[in-house]
Amino acid sequence: MITTAITPKWHTTAEVAAMLGFGLSKTKMLVLTGEIRSVKVGRNRRILPAWVDEYVQRMATDAEGQAA
Repeated sequence: MITTAITPKWHTTAEVAAMLGFGLSKTKMLVLTGEIRSVKVGRNRRILPAWVDEYVQRMATDAEGQAA
């Protein structure tokens, strides 16, 4: 039997919090303020991996700009 790993297309807020090393409350606030893009699916928020990458890149760019 061949097993195939399924890569998630969406992340939950809790998964994103764990990925970023943030608390769930902080991550929810970032989502609610629009700093991390998300979509609402039913009663839940879902976040594309690319949107997490966008947030990280924006924070890194801002940090580099402040260091200069």
